[in-house]
Amino acid sequence: MGAAYFYHLTQRSMEDTLSMLLGKARGAGWRVAVRGREVSRMVHLDNRLWQGDGFVPHGLAGGDHDAAQPILLTTQSDCPNGATCIMSVDGAEVTAEEVARMERVCVLFEDYDEALNTARRQWKALKDAGASAQYWSDESGGWEKKAET
Repeated sequence: MGAAYFYHLTQRSMEDTLSMLLGKARGAGWRVAVRGREVSRMVHLDNRLWQGDGFVPHGLAGGDHDAAQPILLTTQSDCPNGATCIMSVDGAEVTAEEVARMERVCVLFEDYDEALNTARRQWKALKDAGASAQYWSDESGGWEKKAET
């Protein structure tokens, strides 16, 4: 059974945190689905992941080779790339069934009211369904675990 890790971004950007977590997931040998709510946001993340110091091999859902992508950026709930890890951004939904089925589910959320409320709702739903969850914050400048179910 997997676990959901909630990452509260107060100091770091979504793009930097996502890139770091994707590197760790790939290092663990996991295939990843990055799930968002808006196609335009996935296009933005796609562009950002091609830039910078670290190469992050990935694809944007809707192409001919979705199943072959080690990391697939998508707005859909399915995982055509055989993902063993889901990274939810911008309030994209995850279920307790996915937490149980995956190696890891990561919920990344920024420090503003709507994102905080969505993350709290997701935390409560997963906790009530019996899923294992951890809450991490970068408020101190480094990642600290603040809560666990």
